[in-house]
Amino acid sequence: MGQRLRGRGARTSAATGQDHVGHEQWRTRRRLGEKTEDPFGLEGFDLRSGPSHVRGALMVRLLSPPKNLRNRLRRRRARRGVALIMVLSTLTILSFMLSEFQDMMSAELQSSLTTRDQVKAEYAAKSAVNLARLLLAAEPTIRRDLVPLMMMLGEQPKQIPVWNFSDAVLGAFNDQDGTEAFQNLSGLNAKAGRNLGLEGAGFYMKIIDEDSKINFNMAARADTFSQQRTAEQILALIGGAQYNEYFERPDENGDLNTRQIVCGAIIDWVDPNTDLNPCEPRNQNASQAGAEDSYYQLLPRPDLRKNAAFDSLEELRLVRGVTDDFWTTFIQPDPDRPETRNVTVWGTGQVNVNTANPQTLMSLACMLAKPDTPLCMDPVQQMQFIQTLQILAGFSGGMPLFSSAKDFVNTIQGKGKAAAFLTMMIPDFKPIAQLSESELLKVLSTESKVFSIYATGYVRAGKFETKKAVHAVVDMRGAPPPGGAADLAIYEQLQRSGGELDPNNPSANPFLLPSPGGSLVYFRVD
Repeated sequence: MGQRLRGRGARTSAATGQDHVGHEQWRTRRRLGEKTEDPFGLEGFDLRSGPSHVRGALMVRLLSPPKNLRNRLRRRRARRGVALIMVLSTLTILSFMLSEFQDMMSAELQSSLTTRDQVKAEYAAKSAVNLARLLLAAEPTIRRDLVPLMMMLGEQPKQIPVWNFSDAVLGAFNDQDGTEAFQNLSGLNAKAGRNLGLEGAGFYMKIIDEDSKINFNMAARADTFSQQRTAEQILALIGGAQYNEYFERPDENGDLNTRQIVCGAIIDWVDPNTDLNPCEPRNQNASQAGAEDSYYQLLPRPDLRKNAAFDSLEELRLVRGVTDDFWTTFIQPDPDRPETRNVTVWGTGQVNVNTANPQTLMSLACMLAKPDTPLCMDPVQQMQFIQTLQILAGFSGGMPLFSSAKDFVNTIQGKGKAAAFLTMMIPDFKPIAQLSESELLKVLSTESKVFSIYATGYVRAGKFETKKAVHAVVDMRGAPPPGGAADLAIYEQLQRSGGELDPNNPSANPFLLPSPGGSLVYFRVD
């Protein structure tokens, strides 16, 4: 069988010349003992062995793939799925890159939209400030129209607190909610007007009367009277018996800050001298207690006294003893409501008794009161006094309570209609006798000239709301009524006619004319 197979293989190889030559070369190399390729692994087998043995071995070899072929197949099977893994890995990397790119583009887009909305919100707030200035400038005109009505009631014309209704009065220039508030107040149809209101934006606004508060900057004046008056007002504000425990415990730095120490620290911060103020205004023998100490230089972050007026209300936090507890107790009890503030660093120096809050009025009543006055020492009476003034303010409907500063002094001395109401509401109320009525009248008034405008512009976009806050302080002293700048018209006429103007005349330069909207003394954007 083996011979027949070899003969068949020889005849098959001889069928083609090239295969025959190759076969002969293989036989020659085999005779010479050279190693030849044995793809089927038959070398070593005796083809002349028994037929069954040869047949079985040959069939195994023929049916089994060569060793190198098996290795290749094994390696190929081992590499099977590598392409799929590479594709999946590539897709994963691309997904991460796409997600990162999308997040970055979304953040950039949102940042651009936020910047745009911030600009719109800021200008909405600035528009509110200008509208508030217009409203304040129009108050004398509104008051003049109400003079006949007040004369019929037998009262003197008083300043109308139009700033308390600023949101509703100026609602026609606001968003849809503001327009509805204006229509409810006036009964007019704001939609009939043209170019009114804001689209896609709006504002909140509060106008706070700074002349209704105690002005700490009065001590910045060089005269002794102003510093003494400031000391009396500060001590009246913080002098209640219910605050004794507060001033008897040390602060977070371990320092004991008594009433006199805190009062003197506030005055020493703003007064132009370098003398230590003892803050004892009623002690006739009190004098300056030497030079100011080095308290601020010994702090972890050394500082110096400013010896000049406060530029902002937040600067008060730099003064010794003005801690967070002091702030919430005496300066501004509610941080979200600036109208609860008792203190200011702006203003004319006189306190408007018609717009001051009850706590400030109580401080004014006790500022120059005689010693051992029950109202100034009894916390229960003080609370009753504050509540009674709140009830009176509610009855007045926002209109002024006192026709003059003298009317307020008469009330606390037990004279007039308001005094009768105080006596009825406070059974133990006794008239508050003053050490010097004339000195008290010097710090009181019934008209305000300096105002804080708190305006917040907003832009709503879906669930997001972008806000921008503006705080402006306006001084209306010397402001002409709207439309009353006649000097400007004269200036324009002379300019057109070629006439000459006196450069020393303030009315010759329109830029030097006072604005009907007052003068900005403080402006801050948050």
